[in-house]
Amino acid sequence: MSSGKRHHPKKSLGQNFLVDGNLQRKIVEALDPGPEDEILEVGPGKGALTRHLVGQSRALVLVELDDDLAADLAREMQGRSDVRVIHRDILEVDLQKLSSRIDRLKVVGNIPYNITTPILFHLLKRPRPLEIVLMVQKEVAERILAPPGTGAYGALSVGVRSVAEVERIVRVPASAFRPIPAVDSLVVRVTPLRPAPLSEAEEVELRTLTRAAFQQRRKQFQTILRHHPDLNLSMAKVARLEEATAFDLRARPETFSPQDFLSLSRALATL
Repeated sequence: MSSGKRHHPKKSLGQNFLVDGNLQRKIVEALDPGPEDEILEVGPGKGALTRHLVGQSRALVLVELDDDLAADLAREMQGRSDVRVIHRDILEVDLQKLSSRIDRLKVVGNIPYNITTPILFHLLKRPRPLEIVLMVQKEVAERILAPPGTGAYGALSVGVRSVAEVERIVRVPASAFRPIPAVDSLVVRVTPLRPAPLSEAEEVELRTLTRAAFQQRRKQFQTILRHHPDLNLSMAKVARLEEATAFDLRARPETFSPQDFLSLSRALATL
């Protein structure tokens, strides 16, 4: 898949290419492509995963930002009616326009470390795909998976796990890439909850609550609820919230699970 010139990885695009064939196959196996599936690959690069995906599904969409790599992919896939190459930034792509049934769409990708969180939340916009299998920086994956009460637990943990289940698939050492990055990676499977536990309006309220809570994570939750400018609850409302949820709001927000945040957000909407 080459135009004849060697591609030099671009630091500006966070390019590190997975060269370990065994790990490539494990990632595709985790996605489990089927003949009726539609698949979106984010940042296919030189096609390490792409070559394992071609011919495995009803439709394969490749979204690549790099000019040269997108051109190479388009040349290689020319003539294949089941593969489409889109030369764009995934953050500017509306997933609904890529798929006839977004609730059946499977997403896979090795995404750049420097924009992992924006891409993940972009993929989790409603309506959400069926499944997302991503290779991300190990530290970011551990933050997503972190249990309450730990240092890694925070807004990212709650933001993802309040709308999706997350599963650790496989660790990918830095040595599996070229060029070799400074950190290891983890492959995670993110499966959006169906039906969604909150309405769109409730999800906006949950994000406001979560952001406020973890901006002041060392304070008691009741103090944050009363004094954060985005919340400003009266003492009476905090008391009613505590009664409605049976939570001890003297605790710090970092001790509340994603499900606890869901319960608090729902209760707040009724005050």
